[in-house]
Amino acid sequence: MTDLPERLSLREVGPRDGLQNEEPVPTAGKVALIESLSRTGVGRIEAVSFVHPRAIPQMADAAEVWAAVTPTPGVRYSALVPNLKGAQRALSAGFSEIEVVVSASDTHNRRNLNRSTEESLDDIAAILALVHDQGATCQVIVSTAWGCPFEGDVPVSRVLSVAGRALRDGADGLSYGDTTGMATPSRVTALVGETRSAYPDAALNLHFHNTRGSGLANVLAALQLGVSDFDASVGGLGGCPYAPGATGNIATEELVHMVEDMGVSTGVDLEAMIAVAAQAEVLVGRTLPSQVLRAGPRTRTVT
Repeated sequence: MTDLPERLSLREVGPRDGLQNEEPVPTAGKVALIESLSRTGVGRIEAVSFVHPRAIPQMADAAEVWAAVTPTPGVRYSALVPNLKGAQRALSAGFSEIEVVVSASDTHNRRNLNRSTEESLDDIAAILALVHDQGATCQVIVSTAWGCPFEGDVPVSRVLSVAGRALRDGADGLSYGDTTGMATPSRVTALVGETRSAYPDAALNLHFHNTRGSGLANVLAALQLGVSDFDASVGGLGGCPYAPGATGNIATEELVHMVEDMGVSTGVDLEAMIAVAAQAEVLVGRTLPSQVLRAGPRTRTVT
């Protein structure tokens, strides 16, 4: 097996990507979830998104949530924004790490953001200038990187073109999003390999959904290429409105369970994360898809 990274950098996205696809959760519940996650050892948490409340009502209280959170020293918190106005709101709220999203698929971008991919990239250039002027950082998330629910497969060349434009405009890093779980290990290898060849110095994060059961297999494929930065969502929170019945993101506790057993450190207390997954399940009022939440770690014995 190819040498694996010694340590994995994990961003917990349950409070944002997870909860925005659930029935609205009270502000206090969101705050409690963020603060519980902050005590698990996870180093980064995507806390909220600053979007128009008509577009995503689940995130309408983003500013109130963040104002109520007591940050844990050593944990980095970030906010997702869809446009320049959202970036201004996030910066005003005190965030120093911003993420902005654009779809490689033009159809998905129009459905999601009501503009073409090229128009979003123009807006992102202005966002990057604003963010850097205020001493903050901005990662550009390229969604539908492995396929679009409307267009089907998205060519690798198209993804690289979008990523390249973002990097030229000053993106501090890239994230590739598997928006509806269309990635497979061979496709992950192809896109990551081409990205490394084209932009060898770019910081790269990967965000997988487990829609078709290949989420952790995709992580392994990326690990074998040296990728060490991943998103995951506690309990497997979330889903995708364009993939009816789909499970959400890969579950944080499942990712931690797998890679720690392979000798890749995460810094996360697995039992603590499982406990937060149980908390999240109560919060959203439904059974979450995480199997590690159901069965516990492989070392747990029957008493």
